[in-house]
Amino acid sequence: MWANKILLERISQLSDEQINKEIISSFPGIYKTVLHMMDVESIWWQRLKLAEHVDFPSQTFKGNFAELSGLLLQLSQQWEDWVRKANEVNINHVFAYQNSKKELFKQPVYEVLLHLFNHQSYHRGQVVTMFRQLGIDKIPATDFIVFSRSKR
Repeated sequence: MWANKILLERISQLSDEQINKEIISSFPGIYKTVLHMMDVESIWWQRLKLAEHVDFPSQTFKGNFAELSGLLLQLSQQWEDWVRKANEVNINHVFAYQNSKKELFKQPVYEVLLHLFNHQSYHRGQVVTMFRQLGIDKIPATDFIVFSRSKR
């Protein structure tokens, strides 16, 4: 949550042109990368909640960056709240889900959490690279150690 919030706050200071500019990466540009991050948090949330059908929000989302940012922050807050309330049984629980190819998998929740957090870090790093390609030099620190130190 904290890293997404910091990054989204910085993105919100950019122009619409910068946010929507096509830049070669896994997803072509800042907006589309953040849209993918929102998709992933939603998809895994739906899977964790055992949704019968998993929706990809990006397939219907048509909002601007402020609306996208708000949705991603809501999802990130849901994850943070869930993790704060979870106990060892919740974290180690093995649940079944289908991936986007409809293949069935069973995994403990902690593996999914590690995947989700790592995935989001990866794409935040891509956004930082896009900042640099746009000539943006005020880049927020989103490393976990920075967050950890701030809590002491």
